[in-house]
Amino acid sequence: MKHPSARALHAYWDRLRKGRAAPERAEIDPAEIGRLLGDIFLLENSDNPRHAVRLAGTRLCALIGHELRGRSFGAFFAAEDRATLFGLLEAVADGQTPAVASLVGETDDNRTVDLEMVLLPLRHRGRTHARMLGSIVPLDVPYWTGTAPLARLRIKTLRMIYAAEREEGDFTGLRVAGSSRLRVVQGGLS
Repeated sequence: MKHPSARALHAYWDRLRKGRAAPERAEIDPAEIGRLLGDIFLLENSDNPRHAVRLAGTRLCALIGHELRGRSFGAFFAAEDRATLFGLLEAVADGQTPAVASLVGETDDNRTVDLEMVLLPLRHRGRTHARMLGSIVPLDVPYWTGTAPLARLRIKTLRMIYAAEREEGDFTGLRVAGSSRLRVVQGGLS
């Protein structure tokens, strides 16, 4: 992870889980992560809309240009990246394993900003597929942020963060189970 806010959110989540695969949603205390709240989102693993945004921070809403709550998380991504995004969200929920992704945000007038997204699984009343905590932060804040909303997000790279990496603090490279490499393949559902 590159951004200090992403690392701080991951460290907070890791402390809360206390050796479990994921902490309970009720254990999240907004007062403990107050300075991070503007970049955070909370997803509900639902079908309609798919992966609905339950909460979104003010900085994230300003970056996108409107309120995210109640909409499908995939609605903010380029159409050709949605299958990859939904696959990633399912992998985080199924494996109760966090993930990090490099994104590019694009405006309608072709301005871009590099972003980092972290996805952290949460349990909700014992259910493992109910909620997900995450953040999206710009790696550099361009002068036009807040005046030109991002029209779409595109996925550049993604990877899962496994327990051995979390314990070692190694956040480099693309690692998946069995030490194989992860490759993002563009495509969609037919």
